[in-house]
Amino acid sequence: MQRPPQIILNLIIINALACFAVNVFGESVEYGELIGSLALYPVTTRFFSPYQLVTYMFLHADIFHLLFNMLGLWMFGSVMEKMWGAKRFIIFYFACGIIAGVAQMFLGAGPSIGASGAIMGVLVAFGMTFPNTELFIMPIPFPVKAKWAISGFIAIDLLSGLADASNDPIAHFAHLGGALAGFLIMLLWKNNKKHY
Repeated sequence: MQRPPQIILNLIIINALACFAVNVFGESVEYGELIGSLALYPVTTRFFSPYQLVTYMFLHADIFHLLFNMLGLWMFGSVMEKMWGAKRFIIFYFACGIIAGVAQMFLGAGPSIGASGAIMGVLVAFGMTFPNTELFIMPIPFPVKAKWAISGFIAIDLLSGLADASNDPIAHFAHLGGALAGFLIMLLWKNNKKHY
């Protein structure tokens, strides 16, 4: 258990504060006013605003949603930030999150919240950088190489997104958009040999 690097720590704090504010003030403020204006709506609706492509990343449905996303951000994002540095990581994170939002608002349905699209981009970057690192994925009883585990996550999101289950609360197209963004940015940086 190591202290996360600065950007990861700040992102965790901001997400936790946003979740706290929603739970504290949600009783006294109209839910639609507090969450609705900051969630990401499909571009075809009158509720969409461009700023939502950023704000939706900092909202979570409940404490378990927050903890799951922040655990992934801490585990994989810390490695990438330490390797890249703060500036390069934050550019990557927000680029993946925004592209994830674009995919969701055009292909998904209903309002979306959560950092998982951006985190999927980070997962892809980790998998491309450390493909043979072994991960323990519950409930699989044996370690799985990162390249296969992350490919499995993407395949599940693709199949689930295409299934179009109306009662599925997961923003699968945001995950896919974040993963694609992470892959393309990694290729771009590799080909340009550019470091921020």
